Amino acid sequence: MEKRQLGKSDVKITPILMGTWQAGKRMWVGIEDADSIKTIRAAFEAGITTIDTAEVYGDGHSERIVAEALSDVRDRVEYATKVFANHLKYDQVIEACDRSLKNLKTDYIDLYQIHWPAGAFNSEIVPIEETMSALNHLKEQGKIRAIGVSNFSRAQLEEAANYGRIDSLQPPYSLFWRQVEKDAMPYCIENNISILAYSPLAQGLLTGKFSPGHKFDPQDNRAKNVLFQGENFIRAQQALEKLRPIAERHQCSLAQLALAWLIAQPQTHAIAGARYPQQATDNARTAAIQLSQAELQEIDAIGRIVTDHLDNSLSVMWNWN
Repeated sequence: MEKRQLGKSDVKITPILMGTWQAGKRMWVGIEDADSIKTIRAAFEAGITTIDTAEVYGDGHSERIVAEALSDVRDRVEYATKVFANHLKYDQVIEACDRSLKNLKTDYIDLYQIHWPAGAFNSEIVPIEETMSALNHLKEQGKIRAIGVSNFSRAQLEEAANYGRIDSLQPPYSLFWRQVEKDAMPYCIENNISILAYSPLAQGLLTGKFSPGHKFDPQDNRAKNVLFQGENFIRAQQALEKLRPIAERHQCSLAQLALAWLIAQPQTHAIAGARYPQQATDNARTAAIQLSQAELQEIDAIGRIVTDHLDNSLSVMWNWN
């Protein structure tokens, strides 16, 4: 799998990243560590060398699982992790990074990201200048190679960029969730900031495996995902029916088609999670799918069956309130 440059940094990452929120177990149901380890390893063996995790995923559990899966090939993989919104003061950032380094059993992190802006989830408001100062210090020390942000609006991204080089933005982005295109994407293109799309399959909705009437376990975070609710879900089913013939033409799954469309967007990479090795291998195969300009436009139009009707005031897919 051909790697791409991360922003303006000297880090190279794969167009498909392995997402490991589920490996942390918290807010997921039925996840086994042994499966997570095998799946992360399968992703690596299939060519996905960039792994995305976060300190908040199971309070470091996901990071430790990543280390267990990949420590012996550390020199051939890129680790991307995140500091949470409640650790954005200068000293807290330094401490959080040291914890992540220990969890990941490494002495450097390839991409270190602010997970949510200060103030999210009732966290303390910390000036971005203070957080960036700590991140710049970590970079100077060689503990991190590049700085990224996640869940930032264009305005927040622009402000952070006043205090140091930002090489990536991690927004929710998929064929069924496209707010970033209207907001931060033009700025990212203009300033060579890589977009690392999370929930690129709209939490599994784009796989086509959830039929009408599907009910999630209340402990599953998808129970609160607005795309699985009411009219949104009905429109998603209509869109999936229109996508099927295109997937058949490429002899690929709906999930692979959705990922292929996404990584064909400007500067965009997809963070695809997986519970089982076969899913990770299938995600990796996406990189080989070549969509024509006409097909990209056709898929784009089909996605709008869902996105044209979404409430634009929602910045995330979950109604957690």
